[in-house]
Amino acid sequence: MEEKLRRVTLWLKRTFGDQPIPQYEVNSRTVDILYELVECNETRDRDVSLVIDDMKQKTAEYESEVNYLQDLLMESVNLSFNSLSSAGTSYLNALVDSAMALETRDTSLASFIPAINDLTSDLHATESRNREMELELTSLRKKLTAALVLEKHLQEDLKKTEEHLAMEKAKADSRTQNMKFLKDKSEDFKFRIKAAEEQLSASGMDPSLTHQSLVSLSEKLTELKQQTVPLKKKLESYLDLTPNPSLARVKIEEAKRELNALEAEFSSKVDMMALSVPEPSKRRYT
Repeated sequence: MEEKLRRVTLWLKRTFGDQPIPQYEVNSRTVDILYELVECNETRDRDVSLVIDDMKQKTAEYESEVNYLQDLLMESVNLSFNSLSSAGTSYLNALVDSAMALETRDTSLASFIPAINDLTSDLHATESRNREMELELTSLRKKLTAALVLEKHLQEDLKKTEEHLAMEKAKADSRTQNMKFLKDKSEDFKFRIKAAEEQLSASGMDPSLTHQSLVSLSEKLTELKQQTVPLKKKLESYLDLTPNPSLARVKIEEAKRELNALEAEFSSKVDMMALSVPEPSKRRYT
C-alpha cells in the first residue's frame, strides 16, 4: 500500500502542479481507486506519446518526400511549387487530399488504383449489407405489424371473455341463490307435509290416504283410464260394422262387459277413497 500511495502522491503533484492537492481520506479503498486511475492515466499518456512520435515520424517522412519531389521537379522540368498556378496548386492539393483520404503510401498510380479498388469493394460490400439489412428491416416491420394486430385481437378476445365470465358469474350467483331458496322451500314443505301427516294420523285418517298413497292410487287410476281407451276404440269400430249383425252384437256385448267391469273397478276405488276419508280430514283438504 505504501508503494501505491507514493505513486498516487507523485501523480497528484504532477497533475495539479502549483495548485494545492484536494484533501481526501487515505485508506485502502481510496488508494486502490486512485492507483487504478494513475495506471489508466499513465497508459493513456504513453499511448498519446506513441501517437505523437508516429505523427512526427510521418511528418518527417512527408517533408522528406516533398523535398525529394521538389528537387525532382526542379531537376527534370525546372518547376518549383512556388511557380505553379492557382489551378495547379489546387490540383496538387486535391491529389494530396485524395492520397491522405485513401491512406496511400504515395501519390503514384500504383498506390491509387489498389486503394480505389479496395474502396470500391468496400462500397459494394456495404451496399450489399445495406440491402440485406433493409430486407431484414422490412421482414421485421411485417412481423411487428402482425404481432400488433394479433395483440389487438387477443386484447379484444380477452375483453369479450372477461365480459362473458362476468355474465356467467352473475348467472351462476343467481342460480345459486335460486337453488338455496328452492332448497329452503323444499325443506319447509317436507316439514309441513310431515307435520300434516302426523296431524292426520292423530285424527284417525287411514294410512292408505297419505300423500304417497294417493299419488300411487292416482297413477293406478290413470293406468286404468289408459286401458279403457283401446276398448272404447274397439267398441266404436264394432259399432260401424254392418255385415253379420249377430257377430257384431256378440263383440259389442263383450266389449261392453269389459268396459263395465273396468268402470265398476274404477268406481269402487273412488268410493273406497271417499268412504275412507273422515269428515275432519275432508275439511282440511277443501
